[in-house]
Amino acid sequence: MSKAKRHPYLAKVGTNILLGLVWLLSHLPLRVLYSISTGFYYLVYYIVRYRRKLVSRQLADSFPEKSESERKQIAKRFYRFFCDYIVETLKLATMSHEEMQRRVEFVGIEEMQEVLKREGKQFGFFYLGHYCNWEWLASFPMWLNPVWQGAQIYHPLYNKQMDDFFINLRQQFGGICIPMKQTLRQILTARKEEKQLIIGFIADQAPKWEAMHHWTSFLNHQTSFFIGTEKIARQVDAALYYIHVTRPRRGYYRAEFELISMHPAELAEFEATDRYAALLEQQIKEHPELWLWTHHRWKRSHEEWLKRASSSETSA
Repeated sequence: MSKAKRHPYLAKVGTNILLGLVWLLSHLPLRVLYSISTGFYYLVYYIVRYRRKLVSRQLADSFPEKSESERKQIAKRFYRFFCDYIVETLKLATMSHEEMQRRVEFVGIEEMQEVLKREGKQFGFFYLGHYCNWEWLASFPMWLNPVWQGAQIYHPLYNKQMDDFFINLRQQFGGICIPMKQTLRQILTARKEEKQLIIGFIADQAPKWEAMHHWTSFLNHQTSFFIGTEKIARQVDAALYYIHVTRPRRGYYRAEFELISMHPAELAEFEATDRYAALLEQQIKEHPELWLWTHHRWKRSHEEWLKRASSSETSA
């Protein structure tokens, strides 16, 4: 049993101290926070060596055509960005709406709303990945017409204090957070209440074994993606988009909406998911340092899934 479980009071105090430190640091200007990030990079990469073996292995498997030297440079650039992502997320605790609007540009969001209105759509869904700063992209509801409610699907954290902290960060720009397991229920409720929603789905996590239903080629791997976004979109006739994100320079992001399908039910099964995977892969190949390589994306392999499926059929 961990000390946190044996001493919940001490764990709560520790979390309060951490959140207090985050709040204090968030008052620093970003230029100062980026200086801290630069120093943090040397600590994380050279001394702590945080998940360096995992990052190195995943880069080697994903880009076998690149030399070891090229992959090492990608890894270094990734860790520099990763440290920037951390301080940028800290900054959210006290970041003003005006500064966020200055640093994040959503291209085509007005046109998307006009198209949804013209097509009589109640829902617009957009795919994104752990690419660039996905926390800053939670600000998209600030750019929506008041008739639309912005929302994002999230996975609740085990630590209630940290979970509340991140929910507050993500909802401060006018959106709502929908727990992953309540996604379909809340969307069906919104349909019944005739609410109009535009929802972001981060869909590049690794599903658990029981949630694996479809595999596709992605970064030189057979990869399983969550298919819930596509399934729900087909059920409620939501328009499906991909959000193409770039980082023109440090501290600035540009997000552009790209239509995948206005009527996903007309696509072949899993085609929308495959299109999303292809679009995300293309972005990662353009700037691989901006994807979250410290996430163990392929800890559950296609080969092991096939073995499990075969064993299940044999036992049945």
